[in-house]
Amino acid sequence: MAKKLGFGCMRLPILDKDDQTSFDYKKINKLFDTFIEKGFTYFDVAYTYHNYQAEKAVKKCLVERHKRDEFELATKLPMRDIKTVEDQEKVFNEQLENCGVDYFDYYLLHNIGANSYKTAQKLDSFDFGLDKKKKGQIKNFGFSFHDTPELLEEILKKHADQIDFVQLQINYIDWENPAVQSKKCYEVARKYNKPIIVMEPCKGGTLANIPEEAEKLMKDYHKDMSIPSWAIRFAASREGVMMVLSGMNTMEQVLDNTSYMENFQPIDDKEQEIINKVVDIINKNTAIPCTACRYCEHGCPMKIAIPDYFALYNSLKRTTGSFSSQQVYYLNLAANHGKAGDCLKCGKCEQACPQHLQIRKYLEEVSKTFDVAPSFPKRK
Repeated sequence: MAKKLGFGCMRLPILDKDDQTSFDYKKINKLFDTFIEKGFTYFDVAYTYHNYQAEKAVKKCLVERHKRDEFELATKLPMRDIKTVEDQEKVFNEQLENCGVDYFDYYLLHNIGANSYKTAQKLDSFDFGLDKKKKGQIKNFGFSFHDTPELLEEILKKHADQIDFVQLQINYIDWENPAVQSKKCYEVARKYNKPIIVMEPCKGGTLANIPEEAEKLMKDYHKDMSIPSWAIRFAASREGVMMVLSGMNTMEQVLDNTSYMENFQPIDDKEQEIINKVVDIINKNTAIPCTACRYCEHGCPMKIAIPDYFALYNSLKRTTGSFSSQQVYYLNLAANHGKAGDCLKCGKCEQACPQHLQIRKYLEEVSKTFDVAPSFPKRK
């Protein structure tokens, strides 16, 4: 049986933080090689990642350097970019070329929600995937999902016989979250007996950097276990979960994740009690539950650095006496992006947000905090 940890390629190492396509190929090679050497095989990428260049990076660092039977490759049809039936065929063939493969082990309709599901229905995208599977160009066909359990129920009720698996956002902070409803979506997938692949187990790094009070609880119980390990093991412990994706961009992360997932041990009752306490602490300390997936930035007419501003705002709210530091970062970002106060309230960001956040409302709060005259000490 394949090990339950997958390598997420949404945040690959780059050389220039302002250029998402400046891949650090040497570093990526080492990370991929180590992951495979540890006995793990699953790699997850998407057409849109890293400004539409991640698939090509995976080809260079994985496909061209390892035998095809040494890895399983997953990628996704970008529903936000698909307008016609012809687009589906064109993009799929481009993806095969981008990745340098003849088939995909796993292929997904990307980010299915209320709007993209309408597109998938209109263009017969589920039949499209099934046809590619029959032709041997896809081994397993599914979709990633960021919406309500009611919609998931509707989709699976209609398309269960076409779908091999479902990819869901599952982590302990969203498990009972009324906006994300991870647990209810999980239960729907289980109802239809669909294997589950987990994305965002650490919620974009949020569960790797938790408040000190919460970290102490975990370290007092498992002094040698990393904080992210709790989140990934929580997701992997759910019955029916076949794979948990983790976006790794350092060797430390790869070695840590593979160490406890190599011989995976499910979360026990005592650990679950601690996680429940941690959830309460985090909920009291997180102002904006953003995962930094950056879907909101796509199409923003003012080019606002939404996730970065939210991260600065959260950091400020979790600490004391650090306003000047956060203000410096904010002003540096605002020099090349729209400010929070530049928001036109068009709502495109909220339509794209998988977390269903009230982004326009949060940007108002960020603007009240950071769109002020910088209060730095004057030079004498």
